[in-house]
Formats: sequence, C-alpha cells, structure tokens
Amino acid sequence: MQSTIETISQLERRMVLSVPLDAVEKEVQKRLTQLSKTAKIAGFRPGKVPMKMVTQQYGPQVRNEVISDQVQENFNAAVRENNLRVAGYPRVEPKAANESQSGQLEFQASFEVYPEVTLGDLTKVELTRPQVEVTAADIDRTMDVLRKQRATFKRVERAAQKGDQVMCDFTGRLDGEAFDGGQGRDFAITLGEGRMLPEFETALAGMKADETKFFPLPFPADYHGKEVAGKTAEFELTVKEVTEPQLPPLDGAFARLMGIADGNVETLRAEVKSNLQLQVKHRIEGLMKEQVMAAMRQHAETALPKSLVEMEMVSMARRLADELQKQGMKPEDIKLSPEMFRKQGEERVKRLLAVSEAVRQHSLQPKIEQVRALVAEVAQTYEEPEAVVRWHFENPERLANFEALATEHNLIEWMQASAQVTDKAMTLEEVMAPALSLVPAAGSGV
Repeated sequence: MQSTIETISQLERRMVLSVPLDAVEKEVQKRLTQLSKTAKIAGFRPGKVPMKMVTQQYGPQVRNEVISDQVQENFNAAVRENNLRVAGYPRVEPKAANESQSGQLEFQASFEVYPEVTLGDLTKVELTRPQVEVTAADIDRTMDVLRKQRATFKRVERAAQKGDQVMCDFTGRLDGEAFDGGQGRDFAITLGEGRMLPEFETALAGMKADETKFFPLPFPADYHGKEVAGKTAEFELTVKEVTEPQLPPLDGAFARLMGIADGNVETLRAEVKSNLQLQVKHRIEGLMKEQVMAAMRQHAETALPKSLVEMEMVSMARRLADELQKQGMKPEDIKLSPEMFRKQGEERVKRLLAVSEAVRQHSLQPKIEQVRALVAEVAQTYEEPEAVVRWHFENPERLANFEALATEHNLIEWMQASAQVTDKAMTLEEVMAPALSLVPAAGSGV
C-alpha cells in the first residue's frame, strides 16, 4: 500500500491512498471461505453452501468491508509514519477511474491536523481565590434546612402565607378554552419555593380553604410552553386545604434520623460542618477552574481546526435539545441549528487546545496516587468503600473521569503558581451563590 500527502492550507491535508487489487481479492476470498463455514442459505445446511452461492450472496458486502479496512489501515500507517496529529475524522472518497491499469485502487482522504499553540504570558493573569470559614451560623442555617426537609404539615384555617403548603385545583383558559398543561387537581404548592410563576403564587397567597378566585396570568415570551408563551391566560383557582409546616425538634431523635447512631446533636453538627467544608472546597475549585479556563482561552494563540469546531457545535446543539426535552418541550418545537453555537464552539475548542498544550509542555498528566485519592473520596459515600475502589481500578475506562479531574487539578495548581493570585474573604452564602463568577468581565485587562 502506498500514500502521498499534500498540504492544502495551514491545517488541511490531502492524502492519496493506493490499495493493491490483488491484496484486496486475496483477503476477500479468505473471508468468504471463513464465512462459508457458517453461512445460512435456504435449502442448505450450515457449512454445506456452495462457494459460488456464498460469493453471490455476500461477495459485494465483504469486498466493501475489505477495501474499507485496508484504506483505514493504510491511512493509520501513513499518519504514524509522518507523525501527524489528525483533528476530527478524515473524509475518504474514491478517486475517479478508480481501478487503474497499475492494479491499484486509489482513494483520497481529506483531513485537518492539530495546530501549534502559543500559550502567551500567563504570569500577568490575575486570579481571585475565595477564602471561606464555615461558621456556627452557617451550621445553624443548614440544620434548619434539614429540619424543613423533614417537616410535617398541620391543617390551619387561616389564610395561606409564605412557607405554607396549599392543596388546590386550578384551570387555565385562553380565549375561554382550556389548554394543555393548564390544569391541576389536588395540586400541592409550597408558597415561596418558586415552583410556579410569581403571579400565580401572589394570587394564591392570602386565600383560605374553600375559596375560589379568578385572575389573569401573563406568561413570559420565553416560556417553554409554546402555546401560551407571551400570552395572558385566565385562571380559576380553588383552595382545598392550607397547612403549615411543623419542624421536628433538634434533639436526639432528630440526630438519629440523620444517621447519628448515639443521637448526639453535637456529633451531627460536626458532621454538618465537615460536609459544608467539603462543599466549599469543591465550590472554590470550580470557581478557580472557571477563571483558569477563561485565562487559558484568552491568552492562547492558535488556528482552529474547522472539523473540531463543527463537532463541538453539533454536540452543544444536541445536549441543549436533550435538556429541553427533559424539561417537557416537544422535539418538534425545538428549533436548534449547530450554527447557533459557532462562537461557543470556537471558544471551547480554543480552550481545549490551550489546556492540552499546557498539560504537554509542563507535564501536568495525572499521577496514579491522585486518581486513587479522588476515587477513594467518592467511594466514601458507599457502604463498602474499598469494594468501590477495586471496581474502578478493574477497568481503566472507569478511571477516565477521575484522570480528567486530576489533570484539571494539576493545571489549576500550576496556574496559581504562575499567575498573580489575590485571596478574597467571602461568606459561605456568597461563595455558594449559583450566579457567582470570578471571571473578569471582557475588556477588564485580563
């Protein structure tokens, strides 16, 4: 087998692959002979089918498989021989007048290679590292949350207020007609949780059992239900029952309910503190990772393989479509095009290329002890931690996520040692706020 490589542009390459016909036919006959031992054709016992019939039935398919395998083998060999790093997947097409007089089949493979990456001066990067101390007040708030999660509800005759659970029936109508998803029977709503639109909860607050109310409800323009998005529906709402939460006392019984065998409340508080500290640790790691990844992307200089960008665009569109379906949207209502994600796809590919180069240049590959420590940390949440650790190490593929996490940790540690890091004191509530981001706004100089 032979191959030639042509440079089309900075990243694009074209390879011509030649496959000898005699080698193809020899392999085809070998596979057909093997297939004849098990081939099933009506009127013949397995292994007794005439070779001519096996060839007629399976010959074209086997020949295509052999050619495909040999082209792939030839391509892989040429890639290794020329030390090429192929980005994405090659596009392989037969050349015109394929069966040449020289007894060769010729194919053309078009592909891209990975670009060179310049990381830039990362010593000028500014990172903000949160410093958080878990306080007694943080533990108290968490204990209250745990109690609320295990609250019982007692019926009251007063009007509904924040924190109450209200059982109700409701029907929504557009132009006098009920619409899909606009009805509920014996529907339980806890006021203040934000599960319903704010206008719905506002209408419900202050109502008593057996009361009925009619009110208009405007739906946001971006509401997931296409039928009602941007429209105002008329709702009929009937309260059937109002109940208020009864929190369990913070005593030994509650501690045992939370898994503390001796019922010691102080032991429960110590465990809550430990869990909060672990959550804070992971949150800070996430905030540092976000800053590091943004800095890597902003400072790196590299060309972007179109194939990788397009693959990322398709992947992002597919993930969002899956998420919207999980939220209740119908597939036919999801109008997403990969082109909508081009900018994000380019940014993500640039970041991945920069990270890969940093890992290569600075030997940031994960160490086995790092991977084992991460596996052990996760395993502690199971009844038999050692068995969980053994299960992961039995198959290297099961360690992929932990290896990626260890690599990210090494990258973040290396960046913190290289960049300008400012420690910032923050409260637990501040650092755990879902919307918090410490990445400087565009144009801030980073």
